[in-house]
Amino acid sequence: TNNSIVEFHASPSLSPSSTNKWANYVQGVMVQYLPDLQNDETFMLDMAIAGDVPLGSGLSSSASLEVATAVFLEGIMEQHGIAYSSYKKSHNDAAMSTKEVKMERAVRCQRAENVFCNVPCGIMDQFVSSAGCQGKLLLIDCRSLDFREVSSGGGKGAEGADMPVLVVANSNVTHDLGAGEYPIRVQQCKEATEILSRVNPRIQSLRDASKNDIDVAASSAGLEGVLFKRSRHVVSENERTVQTAEALERGDWKAVGQLMNESHSSMKDDYEVSCEEIDVLVELAQSFDGVYGSRLTGGGFGGCTVTLVKKESAQKLMDYLNREYEKRIGKQCACFETSPGDGARTISV
Repeated sequence: TNNSIVEFHASPSLSPSSTNKWANYVQGVMVQYLPDLQNDETFMLDMAIAGDVPLGSGLSSSASLEVATAVFLEGIMEQHGIAYSSYKKSHNDAAMSTKEVKMERAVRCQRAENVFCNVPCGIMDQFVSSAGCQGKLLLIDCRSLDFREVSSGGGKGAEGADMPVLVVANSNVTHDLGAGEYPIRVQQCKEATEILSRVNPRIQSLRDASKNDIDVAASSAGLEGVLFKRSRHVVSENERTVQTAEALERGDWKAVGQLMNESHSSMKDDYEVSCEEIDVLVELAQSFDGVYGSRLTGGGFGGCTVTLVKKESAQKLMDYLNREYEKRIGKQCACFETSPGDGARTISV
């Protein structure tokens, strides 16, 4: 819980706060929208912020704050007739599609976190917070920024099974992605990409590589050890992502669960972003009757797990996790059932 009050002057020269770091996510987004104003204009406003996303838990609390701030600022700008989109300005104020608005908002929020908050994160969290859709998942191309909504089996699975639910379990091990291991992973992926590009010049990032490219680089270009494992994780995870979208659309929950389990193994062994507490939660869930699959979610090094489970088994699973996690780890884990919802939006009260 943070009940602090932060005051600041919204200007392009604004610097990050070292005492109220949470406010940097608000300030950084505001800086992204300042160029849309006239030279003699700035934002003058009071904001009250309330939220229930656990902090440092891998559930995108920073992205939710960024995108909520962005939607709030866009609402103010719309009221004053200010075009807040580079697309509008470059196309003679042509109307943007809703999809384009969500894409650009996500880009601004990611830039705020990368530049102002100094966190080298990708765009997935901001994208989902901006473009989420009730009852659907998003398949995002993080290079082109195109995305599509993925429906889950029309309510029934391939074998007539009812739609499962997601259970989130919080290990209560918090993380700070701006420090420690996360930036190291980013750098390792860049180094691996550099080696792979010598084998195949077409490779500009790890998403361009194949398993065969990795094997060739390992045998002829010195891709080994940690860099080999990081490459193998990214390439296999991209394949699993596409396969999961396909399995979701045909309602093959068993396949989805298996892919989730494989994903966790890869994050644990090849990307090495899990921890003992998370592994215990995943192990407990995977062994429970009615569970299809379970894995770490978020940036790792603590945070939460997400488990796909039959709806009728969800409450029993949560009770089991709470009981057994405390026995094994000595602390409680907060669990809740959830399903995909809409992204950030204005609510009239």
